[in-house]
Amino acid sequence: MNTGPASHVVTDFGAVADGVTNNAWAIQRAIDACAADGGGQVVVPAGAFQSGKIFLRSKVELHLEAGATLLCSPHIEDIHGATATRGLQNGFLCAENAQDISITGAGAVDGNGQSYIKERGEEIHVMNRARPRTIVFMGCSRVNLTGITIRDGAEWTVWLCGCSDVVVDHVHLQNDFKIPNSDGFDIDHCQNVSITNSHIEAGDDAIALKTQRAFANYGASENIRVSHCTLRSTSSAMVIGCEIASPVRHVVFDSCTIVSSHRGLSINHSHESDIEDVVFSNVTIETQLFDDRWWGAGEPIYVKALPWTERDTVGHIRNVRFENIEARSENGVLVWGERPDRIQDISFTNIELTVDRWTKYPGGKLDLRPCPGAENGYHSGVVDHPTRAVILHNAGNVTLRDFHVALGRGLADADRTPIESDNVPGLALAGFSHRVL
Repeated sequence: MNTGPASHVVTDFGAVADGVTNNAWAIQRAIDACAADGGGQVVVPAGAFQSGKIFLRSKVELHLEAGATLLCSPHIEDIHGATATRGLQNGFLCAENAQDISITGAGAVDGNGQSYIKERGEEIHVMNRARPRTIVFMGCSRVNLTGITIRDGAEWTVWLCGCSDVVVDHVHLQNDFKIPNSDGFDIDHCQNVSITNSHIEAGDDAIALKTQRAFANYGASENIRVSHCTLRSTSSAMVIGCEIASPVRHVVFDSCTIVSSHRGLSINHSHESDIEDVVFSNVTIETQLFDDRWWGAGEPIYVKALPWTERDTVGHIRNVRFENIEARSENGVLVWGERPDRIQDISFTNIELTVDRWTKYPGGKLDLRPCPGAENGYHSGVVDHPTRAVILHNAGNVTLRDFHVALGRGLADADRTPIESDNVPGLALAGFSHRVL
């Protein structure tokens, strides 16, 4: 066991690895003692340590030994409360305005999502109204998540809000694919974030970048890089949006693999600020259809700018590049704007796209959620439309360069039109081709 200088072992503070006892008090004592000593390492040894809400402190590394599980309490009353800060009330493992915090090791943080299922469904579970978010850090800097397993989130699994200088490396995150809103990583108003060498599976967006209105004081989400990751989602594997109340800019998503997801690379813009300077490159994508209670319609690439409700306005999407992408999907690329000035300067370069059908779910639809009229039910905003390899609607200066489409045998004859465009000033096709398999 790693018990070097300034290490504090939770069992020395009374924690019991029986999977039942609420160890929040003992674990918090170990963390607070470590912080009082100037920082160091808090060690969770092998065993299942159930706990209510815990707060990390500055300069503390929470180290999960191999075989260790930090298990969220199945009782929501053990999670709610203990803070007046909005956003932290339903967090399990929390930090607020902390610096130099880490969660490391070969052990696991378990969100215990199974305990918050109200009714199990064949396609999607019905959850208890009150359920915890597994890791919630707000206003923190120099954050490190390395080597750990995070599993079974009941709602957003890792929510980083207003954080800066974040490193996520070699993390394995695995959620139940039928738990709604069980996002993997939600990066909200954060700066200088790196997510690398990780495997992320979620029953909702695997990685979501956003800027919620309620936390506008934290500023933009910017300088974010995701690379060498494998993603799988029952919704979007990688999404910017929907909540964009402050700018999201300078984003690179590179050298990743997306498998068995409802949507691949997505910019889904619904609020008033801007998304700009984004690069998606060197990505392999496989997307398919699922039950349409999950957002998505099998699109490998999705760029949309529509207001969430009739009361909202939507900002701009500018300067987005998709480069060196190979995709196999049950639907095509969709670019859809409220009007052409909302989406500008979008380029696709060296794209190999195969569109085919292989699952049981009905195709021939566009999913424009969220959009006006879609707030009152799962299916509002899902529009019948023949499958196309590329649909461009209300966007300016779109370039398709070396873009090659293969149309599979599983498609109906009505779905074999490769490209459909409407109101796209400045559309440029340079090396666009298609063939029927």
